[in-house]
Amino acid sequence: MKTERHLKLARQTALLSFLLGTAIFGFYFFTSSFEVLSIVYGFITLAALINSVVLISILVKAKRDKENRTTLFRTCALMLLNIPVLFFYCWAAIILLDTMRITFTNPTQTTLTNINIVGCGGAYIDQLESGESETVWVAITGDCSISIDYLSGGQKKEENVVSYVTTTMGQKMKHTIGGRNEQQF
Repeated sequence: MKTERHLKLARQTALLSFLLGTAIFGFYFFTSSFEVLSIVYGFITLAALINSVVLISILVKAKRDKENRTTLFRTCALMLLNIPVLFFYCWAAIILLDTMRITFTNPTQTTLTNINIVGCGGAYIDQLESGESETVWVAITGDCSISIDYLSGGQKKEENVVSYVTTTMGQKMKHTIGGRNEQQF
């Protein structure tokens, strides 16, 4: 295979690995779908195998082609840039697995104030106007439940949001304050 074809193959492999990895991570970020995680494991394995084969072929070519060795090594470095990207995506996924991203919605006709998210890492929303929503990231600190207490028309109310979560159980969910909610687990 000619040097130009090696270079083109390596660049395309690196770009395709980056784009597919980014798309899969983005899909997981927006859906928190556990099914996506199984796709991630398969993708990482397949991408590592393909990238390793291409990288080794470039290194073998660089050993034989002294004239283009620098360009071939630069292309190897380009391929290796996907490794820190992989570590960043894994780090971010671990954070997402340990975080409940809850969108609270106020369907009532009154402004809700002093919304205290109790349990796990906890959080606070100063107020939610009628029809307004706000997303809160709650750290999962171990086995815990999440509930809220708030003021509605000056009257204190309490309700359960999630009865049980534990580490690596993080996901996105919606909670209608004062409404009928179903847990998505």
